[in-house]
Amino acid sequence: MIFRQIIHDDLGCASYMIGDENAGVACVVDPKLEIDEYLRLAGYFGVEIAHILETHNHADHVSGHGRLAVATGAQIHVHRLAEPDYAHHAFDDGWELALGNVRVRALHTPGHRPEHTAFLLFDRGRDPERPWAALTGDTLFVGDVARPDLAVDKEEGARGIFRSLQTRLLSLPPDVEVWPGHLGGSMCGGPDMDMKISSTIGYERAENASLSIADEDDFVVDALGKLGPQPPNFQAIVAINRGPLHLESVKAHPLTPRQLQSMRQDGALLVDVRNDRQFDDAHVPGSVSITALRAGFGTKLAWLADLDRDVVMIGQDDDDARGAVDLAQAVGITRIGGYLAGGMTSWREEGRPVARIARMTVEDLHELWTPSDNLQILDVREQAEWDKGHIPGSHFCAYHDIKALPEGISADRPVAVICGSGQRAATGASLLQHFGARDVIHIVDGGVPRWGRHGWLLSAQPATEAA
Repeated sequence: MIFRQIIHDDLGCASYMIGDENAGVACVVDPKLEIDEYLRLAGYFGVEIAHILETHNHADHVSGHGRLAVATGAQIHVHRLAEPDYAHHAFDDGWELALGNVRVRALHTPGHRPEHTAFLLFDRGRDPERPWAALTGDTLFVGDVARPDLAVDKEEGARGIFRSLQTRLLSLPPDVEVWPGHLGGSMCGGPDMDMKISSTIGYERAENASLSIADEDDFVVDALGKLGPQPPNFQAIVAINRGPLHLESVKAHPLTPRQLQSMRQDGALLVDVRNDRQFDDAHVPGSVSITALRAGFGTKLAWLADLDRDVVMIGQDDDDARGAVDLAQAVGITRIGGYLAGGMTSWREEGRPVARIARMTVEDLHELWTPSDNLQILDVREQAEWDKGHIPGSHFCAYHDIKALPEGISADRPVAVICGSGQRAATGASLLQHFGARDVIHIVDGGVPRWGRHGWLLSAQPATEAA
């Protein structure tokens, strides 16, 4: 049989190609927007992609089912409750798809969304009546379970996930392999999601803390207590995925420095996708730092970009910028105003002004700072991270909530921006500068956890929150 997991590294999404090489047929489960890898694998194995299966209407990324269906002629299958606005086959619980010696069975697992369905895999070369694997989609992950608040009332969703886990997935034999729809870092799960690509039902029963909660009410309290902020454009992404089919690619146009300057004056969001050191050393004034060289670019961009505002990419070169455009499309950001042709080099070659951000280590910050000093500290992590411990006297505003200079932060005093590692602080620092802070310092090579590992004082008292 054919079984391949294909991962979208930036978003932590996992899709699958399943089939029978001898029968010459395959299906793709939860295809990502860029479909070249599926077409390459189909050619490599000599199979026809005849079917596309969706576990649910995705809320965190744009599906490639439309592009793949047009490219291959494959039929799209999704649970009846999905009710998409495109040609499809609507299945119910227990529906089966034969792919030569491989058999796929739908296992309805509502909760994350009402239509959510896992898929059990059977192989005639093994025990034909015993599943060997479950594609668990967005219900069960390695180390965690799905978030319940992207389609229905969050308590209702949590109860649905509990029942789907306890009565459906956990009733499978312990050696059944678990292949999830997401890896660690995805917005669709909780903080305990692992970066491992697979697991087993038995291992998750033993080691997954969420599965050890036997009481439904206790499970709901735990699930709601771990919820992070909702993805900002998840409803727009669901609408795209429900149809009509998404077929076209965004065509990003090269811009001269003069054109970029004009777009900035017209209100476009300038996104510098280089690494944070390059940005801090020199960048186009008013631009925001979101590196495309690390996972999470699309997620960060979705927080900051308005669907009715042009986004312009600035890379080290044209390939950097065009790659970032592809990542933007995957989260439904399609209003792309273009990219700076020749990258930041072209801007500097014309002698245009640049802005800079100072860099400082955690150790230097500790040596220089006391709460009574002129220096301000802004913590841009998530609320749950802040609650576990923060630098006494610091201010709080999650990076994605910086829509203006945060309350309590003076534009005329230096402000050090800190997170957990330095990456979110890079974006936060650029946003502070964008909104008028004159002396911004980016805390690098670590953050609040590193401060704590040194044994320096951390506070768990209520935040001095910036609105």
